[in-house]
Amino acid sequence: MMWHEWWVWIAAGVVLAILEVVVSGYVLLGFAAGAVLAGVLLALGVLGGSLPVMLFVFAVASLVVWFVFTKAFGLPNDNVKVIRHDINEN
Repeated sequence: MMWHEWWVWIAAGVVLAILEVVVSGYVLLGFAAGAVLAGVLLALGVLGGSLPVMLFVFAVASLVVWFVFTKAFGLPNDNVKVIRHDINEN
């Protein structure tokens, strides 16, 4: 199967990272990092090539990266930025 090849995971990570440029909000960047990490671990021989293990590593890495990016680049205190002034009004 194709999912047992390390380059497929790396390619999926690159495609997800490129899509993150189009769809902002750090949604796909966590998935991209998880896919790249799974590909690197598969290339190094750390993962045995079993699909459930690779999916588990992908899911955990994606979740961790998403939390880290949310904390690092998110607004303080999880506030939503609200703009109350309209630039078109005097």
